[in-house]
Amino acid sequence: MASPNLAGHHLDPPTGMGSNLSAWTPHGILISGTGTMGHKEGKPGSLPDRGQRNVPIAVLLLAFCGISFYLGKMFCSQKSKFEAVGHTDVPGKGSVHQMKSVSFPECSIEYQDYTPCTDPRKWKKYGTHRLTFMERHCPPIFERKECLIPPPDGYRPSIRWPKSRDQCWYRNVPYDWINKQKSNQNWLRKQGEKFLFPGGGTMFPRGVSAYVDLMQDLIPEMKDGTIRTAIDTGCGVASWGGDLLDRGILTVSLAPRDNHEAQVQFALERGIPAILGIISTQRLPFPSQSFDMAHCSRCLIPWTEFGGIYLLEIHRILRPGGFWVLSGPPVNYENRWKGWDTTVEQQRTDYEKLQDLLSSMCFKLYAKKDDIAVWQKSSDDSCYTKQLSDPDAYPPKCDDSLEPDSAWYTPLRSCVVVPIPKHKKISLMSVPKWPDRLHAASERISEVHGGSSSALKQDDGNWKARVKYYKKLLPAMGTDKIRNVMDMNTVYGGFAAALIEDPLWVMNVVSSYAANTLGVVYDRGLIGTYHDWCEAFSTYPRTYDLLHLDGLFTAESHRCGNSSHFFSFRVLCDTKYMLISI
Repeated sequence: MASPNLAGHHLDPPTGMGSNLSAWTPHGILISGTGTMGHKEGKPGSLPDRGQRNVPIAVLLLAFCGISFYLGKMFCSQKSKFEAVGHTDVPGKGSVHQMKSVSFPECSIEYQDYTPCTDPRKWKKYGTHRLTFMERHCPPIFERKECLIPPPDGYRPSIRWPKSRDQCWYRNVPYDWINKQKSNQNWLRKQGEKFLFPGGGTMFPRGVSAYVDLMQDLIPEMKDGTIRTAIDTGCGVASWGGDLLDRGILTVSLAPRDNHEAQVQFALERGIPAILGIISTQRLPFPSQSFDMAHCSRCLIPWTEFGGIYLLEIHRILRPGGFWVLSGPPVNYENRWKGWDTTVEQQRTDYEKLQDLLSSMCFKLYAKKDDIAVWQKSSDDSCYTKQLSDPDAYPPKCDDSLEPDSAWYTPLRSCVVVPIPKHKKISLMSVPKWPDRLHAASERISEVHGGSSSALKQDDGNWKARVKYYKKLLPAMGTDKIRNVMDMNTVYGGFAAALIEDPLWVMNVVSSYAANTLGVVYDRGLIGTYHDWCEAFSTYPRTYDLLHLDGLFTAESHRCGNSSHFFSFRVLCDTKYMLISI
């Protein structure tokens, strides 16, 4: 197969880049050098025959050639050619023009929504206690699939934002079970070739906007920029997180791959931030004291069981002064208990147990009305000193050997992670309000090697220049063609900060083996997660529009190797992109 032409620009990179840069776009499928493209949104083009595909890959990305399994996540609906749309000249090395082809077979259609580390086919191998089978269990090397993942039959380019918030193509996420089970609660509704999302939910039958309006009346901090980051545990189809986007609040919608079928996939298909995950036996992949708000709308998490271990994890990731919002059992049990297949006495007991547990963790009831109750985490260190100094206190204080930010395959423990006393300025009321906090130096930056206020300012300036350059190389950036973005090797979130005015959101990923800067990212009002790039990412195929890799091959190849199953790319089809800087 002949190498594709390197179209696009010969641009001088901004000062400080100093590395090779290529922008890659997968344009569907090529069979023996032929294929069709050019369909417009909503009008599917010709799908290729099933069989062997040739994937051209640049020599400069030789490490790319060994990652056949996770490369399969980039499989799209027309041609499997990855075409360079721009590159830079490297001083002393000349331009990078050589291309090399690597062939992979196509996976069978049953793998169209394959999530390697949360694979329902493997659930029987793991225990049911505390739903551990739904946690991450990545396959060993000898079980990894080395094939390209196909899209569903009839797959179309996703509907563009903001229309996508309320609708998606049925064939892109062809699941009927959740539609049949939840249609009476207005989660979603199939109409013709689309799923419509009217914004309903189990606890907000009048619609999510009315539900959030009531919540804002109870929590005024949601209106003035005080609250910027949130997490929704058991998010359903992410109606809550989708509504908050218009209110300036960025939410990580979290749900496992379970019998509700593709909750997270529905969210990402519609351009709403989401990630696969469950509170079970391991910590969530987020730093301590990171979220301004946490939410559970009848998420059915047994908060008071197992020593309150699940609520203790919410306490760990919630910023001092942050809010925990619960709607559903046992809140408003006086009026709701008859519909919960229980007794009023049982629900009263459950509510009292919950209140006692929250008090023991230094939460106070902040507001309560109808089906919504709000508790606020204390920002006063004296509460912890007073309540946890007793050796008989339960839950007890975690000992100093347990790192608060350790959150990659770290077991949950039934103890309270006490806010670090030296962190005086990361409480919710101490962090600048949004959008001022985006460019304010976090107190935690001083704990990063070389980190300082001036370093953050310089980093932001560099990324502003680089993004300006990226947009010349890749004109789709800043348009509605790109919505879901992942920065796969972020430091301070500078790339995301430089894109803040664009109609997109960024999942900032900090390697579990890199310097811990994710707390700084959250302090800026951005979102992200820890991850080990030797494993598959916690998402579905075809869920990101742009992947940004800055120095990732250099940083991780010594661990994962050039021939290992290295990265988890799941890029949506048609005009979707990777920006790679080595």
